[in-house]
Amino acid sequence: MSQSTKNDRSWSKWHMRLHKRLKQNKSLLPRNSTLLLAISGGQDSMALLKLIVDLRRLYQWQIEIWHGDHQWHTKSERTKEELKLWCLSKQISFHSKKADKKEADNEEKARNWRYKNLISQAKLLSSKNIYFPCTRILTGHTATDRAETIIMNLARGSDLIGISSLREQRALESNLELARPLLIFNRSETIEICKEFNLPIWIDPSNENIHLTRNKIRQEVLPILNSIYKGADSRIASLANRLESYSEDQQSLAKVAIEFCQGDEINSLYRQKLNNFTDSIKKIILTNWLKMLGVTRLTALQIEEINTKISQRNPPGTIHLHGDFLIRWNKKTIYISNKTYRENSY
Repeated sequence: MSQSTKNDRSWSKWHMRLHKRLKQNKSLLPRNSTLLLAISGGQDSMALLKLIVDLRRLYQWQIEIWHGDHQWHTKSERTKEELKLWCLSKQISFHSKKADKKEADNEEKARNWRYKNLISQAKLLSSKNIYFPCTRILTGHTATDRAETIIMNLARGSDLIGISSLREQRALESNLELARPLLIFNRSETIEICKEFNLPIWIDPSNENIHLTRNKIRQEVLPILNSIYKGADSRIASLANRLESYSEDQQSLAKVAIEFCQGDEINSLYRQKLNNFTDSIKKIILTNWLKMLGVTRLTALQIEEINTKISQRNPPGTIHLHGDFLIRWNKKTIYISNKTYRENSY
């Protein structure tokens, strides 16, 4: 639990900072809408909950809470029940879901499970109130999370799109977006918010497991960077903002180039047209083209390999990619397909 404080104000410098950001980006959390907050009970999500609840009167939001129990530790059920009681005591609607252990037995599967259930809950809320639909799902990701993601993606050899991930908002489905309003705060600030407003915090023991990649970076890498350059996590996160704008410009230009190089089929490019571009532009086109067609995991080394092998002087060939995708090329055309597509073609 967080330390007590006698100060129970509903306005502070933290509220002002978020309020200013919402005025700058009016589409982030629209007025008169239903917001579904993903609340784990940790310091970041509790800080998010406090700020959003206090700003509700200005924006006329309907606030709903969703909590996911991954069953990663023995106290997860207790955490859910205590969080539920706390929310109900504040007259905040609470929803929860318990994962089957096989559904969330690693970081990636747990994340997919959370978003799947959050989207389902948002749709259910919208169906129950068509005049006040749920248009935003909120998570408590901070600038520190963004810095961790950048470091992980750099280490993996990601391209610019991957490095600039964990965006402030992105579409999940039609009329439903994911919003991360706390990216303007770092984790040292969210703990200050929790202490200042006497917010309870439920510690997840799995956050101490350094065998999980993000925890290792959070506990061992970022503290060193912050000790060398105070506030390094916030500055690394601000780099993501700049890369995001640069990446969006690249994607717009790449879309035009892809249309120019489009082959006879939607999953093909003309090899000669593509090879008329410089290597750096070719790699941008290939990256965006592959992502458009569903290849979700790409490294800079893979793009470099593809770019080299499809050059005009090289013979036809194939390269296997993550997700059962196959990129192949002949003298004239480059194709991308996956296992399902290939099986249905026979």
